[in-house]
Amino acid sequence: MPGVKTNERPGTRAVARHVRVSPSKARAVLDLIRNESYGRAAEILAFSERAVSDVIAKCLDSAIANAENNDGIPAEELFVSACYADEGPTLKRWRPRARGRATRINKRTSHITIVVSRYAEAELEDMRERELAKGRASSSTQAAEARRQRVERSRAAAEADAEAHDHDHEDEATAELTEAAVEEAPVEEEASVEAAAGDEVAAEDAAAEEQVDEQEEEAN
Repeated sequence: MPGVKTNERPGTRAVARHVRVSPSKARAVLDLIRNESYGRAAEILAFSERAVSDVIAKCLDSAIANAENNDGIPAEELFVSACYADEGPTLKRWRPRARGRATRINKRTSHITIVVSRYAEAELEDMRERELAKGRASSSTQAAEARRQRVERSRAAAEADAEAHDHDHEDEATAELTEAAVEEAPVEEEASVEAAAGDEVAAEDAAAEEQVDEQEEEAN
């Protein structure tokens, strides 16, 4: 779009900051997905051999999620309208060399920005007609459905982890109550044992007194 600054382009964006890759390497991959549909861009990144492709794919998914959740635009109607990599802070390191010398190592970082926009209505109509003619869903529709399934699995796993965490807390509470009951039980048993021992002593004393009385009567 001529006359519009890069950071003022319309659309929904996502930014990955401080990525440990040089901007030149990131731009080589971003040039491949610029102006491509979501499905086509996802395919390019999935089969790219560049290591930065994984980070760019996550940034693209984040931009698509922002468009769906914040702007209410379906993923299959979006395309990459702009993408660029700005230079981030450079980490300075040193490498020892011969004769006591040292040379600098510059470990560069990048700020990657991806902007997605919705196709025009005429373009969307053409895409739907092509889908009907082919008799199958387009790559964008397939990628959007795959992403929705991943999100559902992730949410289900998070809910399962939360339930397991709550169940563990319940088990710990039950175990604590059981330990408390076990600690109190011996006290009650000891009290009953002491009471029984006291009854036995009293019975023995009563028997001894009866024997003494009998002996006194016989002596008289």
